Amino acid sequence: MANINEVAKAAGVSISTVSYALSGKRAVSPDTRRRIEKAVQDLNYLPNAGARMLAGRRTQIFALTEPLRKDTHAPTHMAFVLAASVAARRHDYDVLLLTEEEAQQGMRRVAANRLVDAILVLDVAPDDPRVGLARSIASPTVFIGVPRDNAGLICVDLDFEAAAARAVDLLADAGHTSIGLVGQAEAAYEKSNFPPRVRGAFLRRAEVRDVEAVHGTSGEARASRTAARRTVADMISRGATALVLHTAEEAHGSILAELSERGLRVPEDISVVSVGASFDTATLETPIDSFPLDPQASCDAAVDLALAAVDGHPEPAVHLIAPRYHAHGSIGPRHERAVA
Repeated sequence: MANINEVAKAAGVSISTVSYALSGKRAVSPDTRRRIEKAVQDLNYLPNAGARMLAGRRTQIFALTEPLRKDTHAPTHMAFVLAASVAARRHDYDVLLLTEEEAQQGMRRVAANRLVDAILVLDVAPDDPRVGLARSIASPTVFIGVPRDNAGLICVDLDFEAAAARAVDLLADAGHTSIGLVGQAEAAYEKSNFPPRVRGAFLRRAEVRDVEAVHGTSGEARASRTAARRTVADMISRGATALVLHTAEEAHGSILAELSERGLRVPEDISVVSVGASFDTATLETPIDSFPLDPQASCDAAVDLALAAVDGHPEPAVHLIAPRYHAHGSIGPRHERAVA
């Protein structure tokens, strides 16, 4: 890659003149500027981020803050990291990944040093400490997730509430009057923004549809298979004839195994629908209807909003992506056998 010395030599000017032309710190004659610009283009010279910032131009870098904790579900979170990187590259942007568990430090550092054009925030907690920081720094910030206090923020996410409500409607329309929600590990309802949104929407919609709603968790990661089985067994004993699954892939498999061992067929004896899965539920041993999580759609929208924010255009708002329904034949009419 060419350096500034080679550009100066090709343009027939001093290194300082090249620096002035690129930074805008001093006036340069039109003819000299044309020679420098031609040399930059011919040599494919890329000024460093500091020079671009001095010129008031973009760094072509986004910071992506994704605190990786011991309880992080890596497959889901890495899907978002990859999706954000792909979306950024479509606009000729690179991504600086900030993985410190104390994510505020990284955000504060890149904002203070003007290293990036904007910051994308992942793994958003209901009461996320990065909310206050986003309001205090100059760098445009987009949350991929919706914290409880989102006033004045730009947020984008799947409409989890709509997905959960539609799942209840599908089951209620099929005649089910007792539905169980197998949710995330209990800790997720404190650390993540979307599990409580799914649970809240599920319970509200069940009340509207006059459906008995039962909620249980799938346990921590290492015990999720056993806990999910136990939760499902309890729901069936309490009369549930349909299940909404908002769990990791491993728990989905365990739940289907539990149903099979109990002699319950899907959908003949019990109906099942998945909400917010980050994997293809059609690949399970028994394909499951789903309202999937779509990391690419969320990250594409987040990058578009970040670029607009760099230009000073978007107003703070929560942007929700409408859920898509994938039918795989796992919902059927209520069957009495499931309550036995």
